Amino acid sequence: MLRILLLLGFLLLLPLQPRAWGFFGHRLINRLAVYTLPPEMIGFYKANIDYLTDNATRPDSRRSVVPTEAPRHFLDVDVYGDSALTRLPRSYADAVALLGEDSLLRHGIVPWQVARMKGQLTAAFQAHDTDRILHLSADMGHYVADACVPLHTTHNYNGQLTGQRGIHGLWESRLPELLSSGYDFFTGPAPYLDKPTDAIWGAVARSNAAVDSVLRFERELSQKMPEDRKYGFEQRGNLTVRTYSRDFAREYHQRLSGQVERQMRLALRLVGAFWYTAWVDAGQPDLDKLPRTPSEKEQQRLALEAKQLDQAPVKAIVGHED
Repeated sequence: MLRILLLLGFLLLLPLQPRAWGFFGHRLINRLAVYTLPPEMIGFYKANIDYLTDNATRPDSRRSVVPTEAPRHFLDVDVYGDSALTRLPRSYADAVALLGEDSLLRHGIVPWQVARMKGQLTAAFQAHDTDRILHLSADMGHYVADACVPLHTTHNYNGQLTGQRGIHGLWESRLPELLSSGYDFFTGPAPYLDKPTDAIWGAVARSNAAVDSVLRFERELSQKMPEDRKYGFEQRGNLTVRTYSRDFAREYHQRLSGQVERQMRLALRLVGAFWYTAWVDAGQPDLDKLPRTPSEKEQQRLALEAKQLDQAPVKAIVGHED
């Protein structure tokens, strides 16, 4: 518990990022997921915990410059009608045949993306490829965590259809940044997933079931609290920014009755479970025999990617752009 409290204090000092669980949330989820792993895995993952933490937000960094990146973060369940979560094909090839790839990419592919990456991570373990294991583990942790966010499962992802624009950042970033120091992040050991595809679709279903309360409680509180109390100004580095007030955030959080904490716990446990399941399905290779750190080649690749992202012209994002 002391380690977690120190970690929370450290992460709260880091700069903020507006998408998904935010810079803070994604890094925390990937980092704490390491501690759910069994003894045969935790030594390797702890040796690379900074890599997994630092690169937890890399998929978000790619969103505006890689055209196929954005759809990997969400699924607009509501555009497919009633019972969509039971009717949508679990196989991506079957989904393409039924709906067309253009439609899938427009409305998100997060559960299919996670299922695909589980197979890739299993293959990386089988190949004893340290760089690929770390790369895929960091990225897959991001997508699994996104699937645990209610607003990543609806076309009304930022309240833009109901006059609640900004709720995306409020739920996913503002609340965890302000209040997660009081969360209980002990989830026990990561379980083996007998049916990993069903597990990620189940996470999407659980997230989608919470959409109504996410929107309704914010709307009810906004009707009760005047604008000058709902918003305030805070210093972020050299900038003064308008944001949801601490009073509004705390009351909204209270109305949600632990929902954000439950979803973060689900996310970190599920991230660990996918890493663990991929390793088991690969035959439980001895990770102690692998290099303990990413290679120079991998470090150069990350540096080059960062440079390319910094220099690339910004492109329009397909879906969930704000």
